[in-house]
Amino acid sequence: MKANYKIFWGLAIALVLVLGMQQLQAADGVDVKQAQSMSQHGALLIDVREPEEYAGGHAPNAKLIPLGQLSSRLQEISYYKDKPIVVMCHSGRRSAIAVSQLQAAGFTQVSNVRGGMTAWESDGLAVVKM
Repeated sequence: MKANYKIFWGLAIALVLVLGMQQLQAADGVDVKQAQSMSQHGALLIDVREPEEYAGGHAPNAKLIPLGQLSSRLQEISYYKDKPIVVMCHSGRRSAIAVSQLQAAGFTQVSNVRGGMTAWESDGLAVVKM
């Protein structure tokens, strides 16, 4: 019985470490100019904010998939399973969660946009308003 507990705790610790590393990788991410360049060269840019936030201003060519819908809409972006994806939100927090979800679903080239739309606008990059 003690061996089962050791295995359980070993697996639990390993899972926490893996998830923690994914969060750190997601938090590192790319800056907004890198994200813009990646998007212009074929990477999928996903905006995980809510529709009203997106309508208020978003990056050109950004695909709106709110964080709460991401897991149910993975089929829409399955083409990008092994292709570059950059994910953004308002400040980078929700997009870091989205990056972890995408990585857990098997997407291999996912990056968080550091600073999100706040940094995007601060850098004077193009914004589309609806």
